[in-house]
Amino acid sequence: MSDKKELLDEEKKPIVIKNATDLQRLKLEKLMKNPEKPVVIPEPPKQKTLPPPPDFVRNVMGSSAGAGSGEFHVYRHLRRKEYARQKFIQEKSEKEKLDEEYHKKIEENRKAAEERTAKKRAKRLKKKQKAKTKIKKVKPNTQNISSQSESDKNCTDSETEEIQNDSNDKDRGGPAKHSIYPVWKL
Repeated sequence: MSDKKELLDEEKKPIVIKNATDLQRLKLEKLMKNPEKPVVIPEPPKQKTLPPPPDFVRNVMGSSAGAGSGEFHVYRHLRRKEYARQKFIQEKSEKEKLDEEYHKKIEENRKAAEERTAKKRAKRLKKKQKAKTKIKKVKPNTQNISSQSESDKNCTDSETEEIQNDSNDKDRGGPAKHSIYPVWKL
């Protein structure tokens, strides 16, 4: 009994809608109360179409004064219909033109983006390949460095002093005897 009263109290409480999410929640709750009930989804609006121009106009008249008082209104109505038809045709052609330009622009943007990504991808792969080749080159050099350090161990004290003196000359701006780069004399 108390459960039924609580349910009735919850249903009777007024629900205050504060924002769009509350409204959406209420709509969903209403739909979920009876899930078997079909949901009506409205059809999108149909495109406006005008009837084609008349093949044969029976009462051809102008807006001049001898046509009669009632004929002018008929003429005005036909003229208005024709102007509306021409305006619709122009608007439709402009819309098609804008749609075509829009799709061209989207296609150009997509192609440009693909080109940029392809270029960056190629750059990344090239960088990755260079890094791999450097790693391969460094591995044999590590063996050479270890062999050089062994040769340094075999080096005499006098040779070590010469190398230190040469490095001191470099600091003073003097010529280096054992430099990595050759010195060219002109």
